Amino acid sequence: MRILTAGLLGLFWGSLGLSAMAQVDTSWAIHDLNRPRPPVVTPAPFAQHTAPPSDAIVLFDGTDLSAWERVGGGEAAWRVVDGYMEVVPGSGNIQTRQGFGDVQLHLEWSVPEEVTGEGQGRGNSGVFLMGRYEVQVLDSYQNDTYPDGQAGAIYGQYPPLVNAMRPPGQWQTYDIVFRRPRFDAEGKLVQPARITVLHNGILVQDCAVLTGPTAHRARPPYEPHPDRLPLMLQDHGDRVRFRNIWVRPLE
Repeated sequence: MRILTAGLLGLFWGSLGLSAMAQVDTSWAIHDLNRPRPPVVTPAPFAQHTAPPSDAIVLFDGTDLSAWERVGGGEAAWRVVDGYMEVVPGSGNIQTRQGFGDVQLHLEWSVPEEVTGEGQGRGNSGVFLMGRYEVQVLDSYQNDTYPDGQAGAIYGQYPPLVNAMRPPGQWQTYDIVFRRPRFDAEGKLVQPARITVLHNGILVQDCAVLTGPTAHRARPPYEPHPDRLPLMLQDHGDRVRFRNIWVRPLE
């Protein structure tokens, strides 16, 4: 068995990442409503919390928002009640006080049981790795929208492999493995970001290679940034709930 040195391994992953990025399918327009919808898969019923392992950093245990702050400064103003935090519409996005790079992330989320609105106007929020790479949160249960914007999508880039939503009001789980982009000393991209996502225990993103930061109706290019940045949760005007959030740094 051949053993790669750290340097050779880095070059291997770098070349693999750039090769994969060159093969990204851009034949579909961003948010194209003609794009095929992912098949619906019914997940198992929610059983219980996935307790954090011993080396995890707990970001929300249901008691307070001490690990979070409002994006732009100030205290996080989301509501904490009954073991979950809930978006207070208009209060702004929140982010962790601590920065992260490569991580394994677990969180549980729920959209309002009472269904109002449709498409992107129904249970909308988002999980932003490093504040700029979004895994979409949305009520995608019997709710049609553009596939690259439904729950489990890497927003504007990759629809989920399947629609694994539980009904509104029930708890959903995301388990995310994120590998940050790598830049050289001059700020040139040498390895793009990659995301794997399990939604309710079902694989919906399989080491997807990101084309750059996620955005609405745009594919912005990579720009060099620090190796560690906060994790952000979005206030999109809907009372989405989150609980049991923890990360394991992987670098």
